This record gives sequence, structure tokens and C-alpha cells, in this order.
Amino acid sequence: MQLSVLDALNPNQAFPSLDKALGEPNGLIAVGGCLSPQRILNAYRNGIFPWFNPGEPILWWSPDPRLVLFPDKLQVSRSLRKTLRKQLFEIRYDSAFEQVIIACAAPRGDQGGTWITEDMKRAYLQLHKLGIAHSVEAWQDQQLVGGLYGIGIGRVFFGESMFHRKTDASKVVFAHLVRQLTDWHYQLIDCQVSSEHLFSLGAEEVPRTVFADLLNRLCELQPDPDAWRR
Repeated sequence: MQLSVLDALNPNQAFPSLDKALGEPNGLIAVGGCLSPQRILNAYRNGIFPWFNPGEPILWWSPDPRLVLFPDKLQVSRSLRKTLRKQLFEIRYDSAFEQVIIACAAPRGDQGGTWITEDMKRAYLQLHKLGIAHSVEAWQDQQLVGGLYGIGIGRVFFGESMFHRKTDASKVVFAHLVRQLTDWHYQLIDCQVSSEHLFSLGAEEVPRTVFADLLNRLCELQPDPDAWRR
């Protein structure tokens, strides 16, 4: 019998620190479980995502408020518009998913580690093979120079992580993705947690209750039949 993620991660399980964790930090709602495809999909449909460091148990989050982007509200700055017109990058979809997730997992700057653990990589690679997780990539001179990955359910795209090796490559990828999602009739992009970078692109915060209502409606709708087939 399949259990929802909330049932499978019942607080009555033996997680002695869970009661304390539920109050702080914001959004931590459960500890433990596994990263099976069904478990992850159940989680996303409930507005929950896994996020944890190596050596930690699996932590499940649902922050309030939630950062989202409505595709028709994308804001493209003048400088980004100029970069897009130059067509510096070739944009591809789902052509190098594993390379993208490995690049997203690489340490950045003075960061010493990553939250994209080996277990997370395996889980999302499995979801990609099932046609649920997707990547968008920027290529230059046949080299992968930027990209992002996430999960598509109904008319919602749940963004996970992005990277760049060339200036503005990840912004260009994101702008192309949003425009493409609009053509495919997607209506919501989940950005998970707030960042100035995403605010600058038009993302906004909504209460968790509003986000849950959006998921209940939009995850049941179908995108364009040609979505992710290019």
C-alpha cells in the first residue's frame, strides 16, 4: 500500500529531535523516510521537498511563505535582454541531465560541500529516466556552460538547482525555460526558498496555504502534449 509522504514520515516514528525541529527552522516538517520516486512525487504534490546535508537523515521542507514565479510575470532586465539577443548560447532540453545535476552539486566559491548528495543524484536520475525530472542547458562551443534541473508535475515546474560556468548562462537558461513553459501551458514555477536573484526575475512570495491551493488545482491539469519532446 502506498502511503503519502506525510503518512510515511509520521511524527510518531522514532525521530527524537523532530518535535524541536518542527518549530524551527521555518519549514522543516519531517525527518527520515526514503527517496523513492513515488515518495518524492507525493512530497512535491503536497508542497514538500527534500533538502539535507551529507551524513544527515533525509529532511523534508515546506517553508512559509513560498517563493514562486508565475511565468507571465517574468522580468527580464535590459542587460539580460541584450544578452538574449546576442544568442551566445545554444539552449537544449534534457540532453545532459546527469551532467547538469553533477555540475549543480559541485562546490561553489568558498562553499565546502553540497546538499545534492549521492542519494539525491540517484533519486533524480531515476525520476529523469521516468520522464518526470528535466534539465535545461546552455551550450557554447559544444561545452556545457550553464543549466538547471527540476520536476514537472501537471502544469507546475518545481525548480531544484542551477549553475553557470559563463557569465549570465544560468539567467539565459531560466529565461528560455520560463518562455518555453508558457508555450507549454505551465502556470506556476516553484522556486522553493527566497533569493534576491530570483526576486529580480519576477519571483514573489505567497503564503503556504495559497501555494497548497495552487498545487491542488494545477498538478491535476495537463501541459501541452509536446512538452519536453523537443
